[in-house]
Amino acid sequence: MRLQTQLKMELITKYFPDLTNDQLDKFRLLEELYLDWNGKINVISRKDMEHFYERHVLHSLGIAKVIQFTSGAQVIDVGTGGGFPGIPLAILFPETKFLLIDSIGKKIKVVQEVADAAGIKNVEAIKARAEEVKGKFDFVVSRAVTTLPDFIKWIENKIKRESRNTMQNGILYLKGGDLVTELAPVQNKCQVYNLSNYFEEEFFETKKVVHVAL
Repeated sequence: MRLQTQLKMELITKYFPDLTNDQLDKFRLLEELYLDWNGKINVISRKDMEHFYERHVLHSLGIAKVIQFTSGAQVIDVGTGGGFPGIPLAILFPETKFLLIDSIGKKIKVVQEVADAAGIKNVEAIKARAEEVKGKFDFVVSRAVTTLPDFIKWIENKIKRESRNTMQNGILYLKGGDLVTELAPVQNKCQVYNLSNYFEEEFFETKKVVHVAL
């Protein structure tokens, strides 16, 4: 198991070679924790667990290929499910504060348990819908919970006005496929980054990060 995990971890270190030992330990622990919790509460499909580091961890870290969050930045992960992209991003950016929300309580339980067991201190997980959360954030991250125009309506009043990152505050949305029609209503606010430009694995051929400036 350890050898298998080490080989899978090479997929992460291939694209993020400057990780600290602490970050490596946390990433290494994730698969074991999710395998354990997934046996109790199904948050990741069994098929996807076979490709855990590629389809969940590295996919989440695609956001880090288009932005480096500044120290003290506040990020909310809406519809986090089992904790993606929030958990991997929180490991990569330990000085950034992450709030992970989902409307399904059992998923949030898994997220908080994983964060606690892995010693990820900059994560808070709560059962909530976006409209119930108070406060404003530098960025909203998410993995394709709905169409982007609908998602914008949920969270557009959650964004801080003043930007202090290299990218204007707004949404960083992980989505796949042909987005031309979906993005047409908001195309003047969007920048699309193809993850195939950063990751060579076949899984990423149609995967994208969409930045919506708000």
